[in-house]
Amino acid sequence: MFLKVGKLSVDMLKKCIFSNIGVKRPEVLVHSKIGEDCSIVQFGDNCCVLSTDPITGARSSIGKLSVHISCNDIASCGVEPLGILVTILVPRCCSEDDILNLMNEINDAATSINVEILGGHTEVTDAVNKIVISTTAVGKGPVGRFVTSSGTEAGDYIIVTKYAGLEGTSIIASDYEDYLKGKLGEDIVNEAKKYINMISVVKEGVIGGKMGAKSMHDATEGGLLGALWEVAEASGVGFEINEDDIPLTYETKAICSAVKIDPLKLISSGMMVMTSKCKDALIKSLKEQGINASCIGKIIGDAKRRVLVSKGREKEVLPPQTDELFNIKIH
Repeated sequence: MFLKVGKLSVDMLKKCIFSNIGVKRPEVLVHSKIGEDCSIVQFGDNCCVLSTDPITGARSSIGKLSVHISCNDIASCGVEPLGILVTILVPRCCSEDDILNLMNEINDAATSINVEILGGHTEVTDAVNKIVISTTAVGKGPVGRFVTSSGTEAGDYIIVTKYAGLEGTSIIASDYEDYLKGKLGEDIVNEAKKYINMISVVKEGVIGGKMGAKSMHDATEGGLLGALWEVAEASGVGFEINEDDIPLTYETKAICSAVKIDPLKLISSGMMVMTSKCKDALIKSLKEQGINASCIGKIIGDAKRRVLVSKGREKEVLPPQTDELFNIKIH
């Protein structure tokens, strides 16, 4: 039986991955755990924050995406990323210009958020049939000042930044451009492609850290609902959110409808999920920096109750499965 495309299921992660991690070093403050995208290691009065991610679901702008997805995870801990390591696997059909253009894109993205390219590995190999990039980001912060996914508790408000589905909308608009222009028109597709410029959450992550956010999580693969489920699982809590309060752009709604997918389960880099007791102060600080922010619900104590209220009806939010990016239907 073949495995499903996308991240491993929670059950498979527990069975195959986490059950085979034995050593727990005392210097490690945040260990590997479902819902935690970063590990944190103590070095004296400071700690090193680390996260790694590949790019597999996109064909366009993969260099830019590779920088932001890992650096966003660092920002989710409330600290600024300072550097990345980049591994690039290239099939033999690519040219020297392909590699040069890719590195120019990676450098432009890193420069835009003041991140140094620390090193990595580049290899031409028959093991891949398209370029595969994996980045590892590094950040630094004082011990006791970092934020985790597992820090939320009952009574916290759930705040999200920008809009759901930004990254996925941009990827679909670029990868299925001709089809979507025929269905929706050039204006919608061209606007959606610009969302690639909104996927960094470094700015809001640093703000959240300073404002005392209880937890933060970048809404990547699995989208907003996947990110919320992972935060709840990491913290041992539940949540109630209202679909009408979730910010979605017209372009995201139109494109997701055209390819028959759920925008709330679509990869959503650019949206930071935060929890805080002081929602008004946090939202005010974000908006003062030009970042759209919305309260969409609350954290509750019952870990078995994780629901989305839609048109007066409750829908259970299940563990994240294959991202909607891999479920596109075109007719």
